[in-house]
Amino acid sequence: MADMKKPKPDQPAAPEAIAGLSGPASVPATPDADPEPGAAAPAAPAGASEAPPAPAPEIQIAALESQVAELSDKLLRALAEAENVRRRAERDRDDAFKYAIANFARDVLGVADNLRRARENIDAEVRKSDPAVDKVMAGIELTEREMLATFERYGIKPVAALGEKFDHNRHEALFEVEDKTRPAGTVVQVLETGYTLHDRLLRPAKVGVAKGGAKVAPTPDAKPEAADGGRKAGAPGAYESKGSEPGGKLDEEL
Repeated sequence: MADMKKPKPDQPAAPEAIAGLSGPASVPATPDADPEPGAAAPAAPAGASEAPPAPAPEIQIAALESQVAELSDKLLRALAEAENVRRRAERDRDDAFKYAIANFARDVLGVADNLRRARENIDAEVRKSDPAVDKVMAGIELTEREMLATFERYGIKPVAALGEKFDHNRHEALFEVEDKTRPAGTVVQVLETGYTLHDRLLRPAKVGVAKGGAKVAPTPDAKPEAADGGRKAGAPGAYESKGSEPGGKLDEEL
């Protein structure tokens, strides 16, 4: 019976016996262990600075409004710049479409000039007496009309010159003609027809201008100036005698 009450050697001892032998063990708390519920928060170390107080709501609202105004101004400026770029691109595209043929049209004008010269250099009597010449002239006239119609279709128009007042923006004066019957500055002869491409000058008209006639009436907004450089009527010129002036009498007396 005594042998049956002895514990077997391979069975571990009871936990209560081990606890009784070693006594109550205290487990050290780790620094990062969470505090137990209801426990007081650890006190802050001495000398630590406290967090700055939050700004007042009015200051925060004013700062946000200023930021919104600045961003709105930048947005409006960006939109305006984008609109300007779009308009500039459209204008460049329209100009390229309208004036892309300027160089080609300027070269083709020589063909129109030669057709006009051929038509003007044939005498009407010769044309009537020779049927072959008449047929050739009919073909030249038809070709010239077709070319001018094509010019008109693409915006190429002749510059009005004969009988018009000389305009340095559209005319190129090559010589002057004595003509008392017409006002000075009037175009009396056209040597080469000028042309415009839409609203731009493609080639100025080479003309002869009348001189010696009545002066062209000045425009209302123009300053009244004499044709001889502003000298008053009756006043002597730079190389005329000055005997009638006070200085002239003084020179005679001396």
